[in-house]
Amino acid sequence: MNTVSAFLQSLRVRSWTKNLFVFAGILFADHWTNPRALGITALGAVGFSLLSSSVYLMNDVADRERDRNHPEKSTRPVASGRLPVSCAISGASFLALAVLSVSWFAAPRFALVLSVYLAMQIAYSAGLKNAVILDVLLIALGFVLRAIAGVTLAMDTGYHDVSISHWLILCTFFLAMFLGFAKRRSEVIALGPQASGHRRSLEEYSVRLLDEMMGIATAASIIGYSIYSISDRTMALVSTRLWLTIPFVTYGVFRYLYLIHVKGHGGSPDRLLLSDKPLLVNILLWVISVALAVNLCPGTGTTGI
Repeated sequence: MNTVSAFLQSLRVRSWTKNLFVFAGILFADHWTNPRALGITALGAVGFSLLSSSVYLMNDVADRERDRNHPEKSTRPVASGRLPVSCAISGASFLALAVLSVSWFAAPRFALVLSVYLAMQIAYSAGLKNAVILDVLLIALGFVLRAIAGVTLAMDTGYHDVSISHWLILCTFFLAMFLGFAKRRSEVIALGPQASGHRRSLEEYSVRLLDEMMGIATAASIIGYSIYSISDRTMALVSTRLWLTIPFVTYGVFRYLYLIHVKGHGGSPDRLLLSDKPLLVNILLWVISVALAVNLCPGTGTTGI
């Protein structure tokens, strides 16, 4: 029973919030009120979450020695010895094979995106996580793949009017870069001189460098979303009033910066998302405002993101 509990803990269900990016496609394409589209996307998000959990298990096995030097990660089931390595490997393999098998049968293009994500995560665990800057870049690409996965799933299941905006992809990419650099900053500060003992890339980072890169990613995220909101393509295909949602994005990014620099948070984005009420309320208001803008003030052509 203790092994089962340890295995479930290793799935990191709290981190499944990252896979909400899968819903971006139907949100911006005005299919969020369609029960079938919503149900299919929810199943896709669950599949992506289970695949992500298999990656977490693989990472825990690969990093178990280094995690023992981390004040928080040392309590993880694999690092602490509560979950045997053999069980973690078996569980990760089963989850990955099950998700990919079902996906290839039901939605081939969606399965292809999942396969690319898994291959990228394996490369990350195999050594790219120790490459400064590239480590965060790969994390950001993982978020981009989540958004693309939602679109491909919609197309695989008959919603061919859902498309991908390059601006929205860039916005997702830079927002994820911002969150990734914020996490690295928290690790550098928390671990101090022992940072390199946990992750080799951390010795190449400094708080000043991370602050500068966070600033660039922050600006790119807000500007990218703003340009997307007022672009001719968005006005024609999505909504003529999406620009009204820009303040929510701006506040959300600035609120996160406040939590990082004033409150000392940032080490766990998924935990912060669920624990900071102003940030959570702002995200909910943003989702509602996007849904209303797309539904009440639709574009002049076919839908898309």
